[in-house]
Amino acid sequence: MKSDVVVMKLSEMKKENLEQFLADCKAEYAEFQAENLKLDMSRGKPSPKQLDLSMDLMDCLKRDDYKTENGLDCRNYGVLDGIPEAKEFFSKMLGVTPEETIVFGNSSLNVMYWVMSVAMTNGVLGSKPWGQLPKVKFLCPVPGYDRHFAVSEYLGMELVNIPMNEDGPDMDIVEKLVAEDDSIKGIWCVPMYSNPGGVVYSDEVVKRFAALKPKAEDFRIFWDNAYCVHHLVDNPPVQANLLEEAKKAGNEDICYMFASTSKITFPGTGISIMAASEKNLASLKKALGFATIGFDKINQLRHLRFFDGKFENLIEHMKKHKELIAPKFAIVENTLERELADLGIANWSDPKGGYFISFNQKGCAKKIVSLCKEAGVVLTGAGASFPYGKDPEDENIRLSPTFPTEEELQKAMNVFVCSAKIAAAEKLLG
Repeated sequence: MKSDVVVMKLSEMKKENLEQFLADCKAEYAEFQAENLKLDMSRGKPSPKQLDLSMDLMDCLKRDDYKTENGLDCRNYGVLDGIPEAKEFFSKMLGVTPEETIVFGNSSLNVMYWVMSVAMTNGVLGSKPWGQLPKVKFLCPVPGYDRHFAVSEYLGMELVNIPMNEDGPDMDIVEKLVAEDDSIKGIWCVPMYSNPGGVVYSDEVVKRFAALKPKAEDFRIFWDNAYCVHHLVDNPPVQANLLEEAKKAGNEDICYMFASTSKITFPGTGISIMAASEKNLASLKKALGFATIGFDKINQLRHLRFFDGKFENLIEHMKKHKELIAPKFAIVENTLERELADLGIANWSDPKGGYFISFNQKGCAKKIVSLCKEAGVVLTGAGASFPYGKDPEDENIRLSPTFPTEEELQKAMNVFVCSAKIAAAEKLLG
């Protein structure tokens, strides 16, 4: 808890007061250690109560309900890019037409990996395969999603950090780099409630992305709109549509867009979709035809029945998620504000949606994560939000509030803020 004697920033304390502050925090920390806690805030997973919201998926299909509206038998082979009703329904998530979509299996990350792999082996719309080039670079807005960066790193690409502003990636840097260097083949983006900062790209940023003029004709924007319906506020932001803006700019081939139901229904058995231009989709469908005869059409039909074929029912379903997780975000933000704001040692995001809160305390991230682990609280590793796991300022920690119960989350945050105070005090004392 906040000490009554702390009325100033930590950096303004006299040495003896700072030493006493540290001693008090260490005493509190020892009490946490004695509790033998086992709490996990390491990944952005839906809680069991969130998963319970979708349990009707288990039996929403009757034995004789296995055909699409046009009579297709979903139990059998066929339909490479998704049954028509699924394309119609899920295209609304990305604000595109059904003809601009492919419906895949449960993981959009798997789709992104596959699309990038095709570029490595077969190129993009007739370009030389990336895997045959002497060097391939990929732009990575930071802090960002560790699994995105890991895909590019695994495929042998050189990752380039791009600073994030309050309205999205620094577009002055992006525009300059892509215009000058044809070894830069793409950029990772989470445009709505970015992971972990919760940034919503402004319409200006979206339009600048759409109008990019890269030196590499096979440059692609990997637009992972994973949280496009994951709002924490009643009046969520409305964002310009990248593919629509790219068409206006005569640049419609520049982007691949992705989304999924992973945190809407069941992550383990959801649906993912991709949207792109006609040329891009035709090329990718050709490649997909060698990889599969089609994805799980029964699961597509199951999701359609669960939402009664009405997209507005999915939106209402997401409001139920909000009711469960918004209080958890409040616990994190209130605890940080109450315990750390007056000390002047850190800053954190205030997201309007998504799954994470981005916490920054310069030079202390590794120490805080280590202290939390020793007290029984597992966090995402320090540096995970940067390519190669290297945070140049050792400051960023991704907080994931959704999975623990509210009681567990409050306990974990008590440990976290105590660890943050210890790390800051020890750093100041040298």
